[in-house]
Amino acid sequence: MTTFLRLTIFGLVTGGIYAVAATGLVVTYTTSGIFNFAHGAIGMLAAFLYWELHVNHGIPTLVSLALVLLVFAPLAGALLERTLIRPLHGAPFATTIVVTVGILAGCLGLAQQIWKPGAPRVVEEFFPAEGFHVAGVFVSWHRAITLLIAAATVVALRHLLHHSRAGITMRAVVDDRDLTSLSGVAPTRPSALSWAIGSSLAALAGILIAPLITLDVVLLTLLVIDAYAAAVVGRLRSLPLTFIGAMILGLAQSHGSYWLPKAFPGDRFPDWLPGFTDSLPVILLFVALLALPEARLRGARAVRAVTGRVPSVRHAAAGALLLTGVAWAGAGFMTGQDVQRVGEGVALGLIGLSLVPLTGFAGQVSLCPFAFAGLGAVAMSKVGGGGSWVGLLVAMAVPAAVGALVALPALRLQGLYLALSTLAFAVLVDYMVFPQASLFRTSITLERPDLFGLSLQSDRAWFVVLAAAYGLAAVFVVWLRRGRLGRRLVAMRDSPVGCAMTGMSLTRTKLVVFALSAAMAGLGGAMLAAMKVSISAKSFTALGGLTVLLIAVIGGIETASGPLLGGLALAGMTILAQEAPALGWVPAVGPAVAAIVLARQRDGVAAVLGGLARNVVGRRRGRAPTTPDPLTALDGSWPVGQALEPARVRALDGLFGIDDGLCAAESAR
Repeated sequence: MTTFLRLTIFGLVTGGIYAVAATGLVVTYTTSGIFNFAHGAIGMLAAFLYWELHVNHGIPTLVSLALVLLVFAPLAGALLERTLIRPLHGAPFATTIVVTVGILAGCLGLAQQIWKPGAPRVVEEFFPAEGFHVAGVFVSWHRAITLLIAAATVVALRHLLHHSRAGITMRAVVDDRDLTSLSGVAPTRPSALSWAIGSSLAALAGILIAPLITLDVVLLTLLVIDAYAAAVVGRLRSLPLTFIGAMILGLAQSHGSYWLPKAFPGDRFPDWLPGFTDSLPVILLFVALLALPEARLRGARAVRAVTGRVPSVRHAAAGALLLTGVAWAGAGFMTGQDVQRVGEGVALGLIGLSLVPLTGFAGQVSLCPFAFAGLGAVAMSKVGGGGSWVGLLVAMAVPAAVGALVALPALRLQGLYLALSTLAFAVLVDYMVFPQASLFRTSITLERPDLFGLSLQSDRAWFVVLAAAYGLAAVFVVWLRRGRLGRRLVAMRDSPVGCAMTGMSLTRTKLVVFALSAAMAGLGGAMLAAMKVSISAKSFTALGGLTVLLIAVIGGIETASGPLLGGLALAGMTILAQEAPALGWVPAVGPAVAAIVLARQRDGVAAVLGGLARNVVGRRRGRAPTTPDPLTALDGSWPVGQALEPARVRALDGLFGIDDGLCAAESAR
């Protein structure tokens, strides 16, 4: 009985911390309409700052708490809302996700630059070694205070949102921003206030949980991310349900970690057991998502005009040949280490390319491309140790089958809930699948296959093969977009209800695109593993999947060249940090800077470069720069009546352009 009570108390305390973090997440989402994936990273930064002030510099506890919770956290939240979140009003859902993911990556990099990993850091509990007994179980004041703070937070926030003018205004801004403006209320102020409150609650959760675990950058971030499950139990709206979900989560973790191992005799624990207890938050998240009512089909959305167009397959093939030639020529001028780094960037771009049909064309946001990439690498290693071209086919087939299975429960979800379900799958694979001894053991080594007797064992040779593989995959994406399936994907993204009314099977279309995307990610993962030669279970993490989405959207999620540009940019920052140690901070702040740019330039780097290239060529030929015409095609594509570009400009489009629609000439044809 004592053990049960102790586990229950510990579970309630953990649930209280989850409740504080989850309620902050609900506040920001309810009042701004944007899900903050960087919520845990903000809490992590606050915990480290509290340690720096209180432990490292000896500032009293109350003063340190005031500086972190009342100064740093609210200012950080308001600044993020002003610089990044406010420009995202009306932005595509994938863009809003990637901006907050960029903030997350930037916070992680910044923390690792300031507080070097490996150094022991300990934060003491409030009133250490003091407390009271409940039925023979000692309860520290820190744990008791945590529970009281959690309950008070839920009550105070519910009163704020439902019974105060400021809270009602914050919710009204999300419901109808323009109507709220007409009532004389500046919509920017409630949004800034909600982000300041949400950041303070994230900071409070980070400080409360820091004394109970090791002060680690990644661990703290992931622990607060576990609060996503509690927020979804409350459907991102109900604070009482969020509190209940947090308590269920805390109790399940506390009791599960103790009682589950006792269900197995001796010490014969299965490999998945430790991962299962760690995965309880995402399992609860997945169950909560499946319990949600099926999302209603939405009608047509407003379509923005763009200036690019879909290149022909012939021009895309010319771009692929050019990419392969540049890789072959450039490999001779790079050092072996640079070839390795750039090759990894191209492979990451290939994995990111798998999101173009799924997210760019179909509008289905997936956060698990790295999970499919890891499955592809493992599948290839099982066929001749990787030294077989058949292994690449298997590396595509296995993830495709798994992708179709993952799509089945996701068919009833849309938008944020779909993204969270794929994130839950990625974390489950991290914790329960990849650690299996039959898959990775400690690490696996992949051999590179030969091509018609030509050895591809050198890094330079495989780098050229990687570039050629990306080119072929890009040509396939262009061919797909110009075909019937591509038009179906764009139509499904723009108006699912319209597609359903015409008799189009949305279920079959989603299954096909999920399987296709997973197959492409598996191919990229296998080729990335062959480039690295040796990989482990830590090579394909859920956070890595967020990075893949980040580089794909920044480069251009609707273009065949965008993911490549994003991967090369990431590789370039890594090389720069290695060559110039004084610039080691560049990879740390690079994602955050990219997120700031993306908040204002939503089309990605590829679209910008494509527009610049067309304008330069147009000026040389005495033409005015290309500008969007108000009369665009129905899917927001090439302006109606505008002449096609010369052959040289179309070749540039083959390198830089796939937009979200076919040109009017093609549609007429």
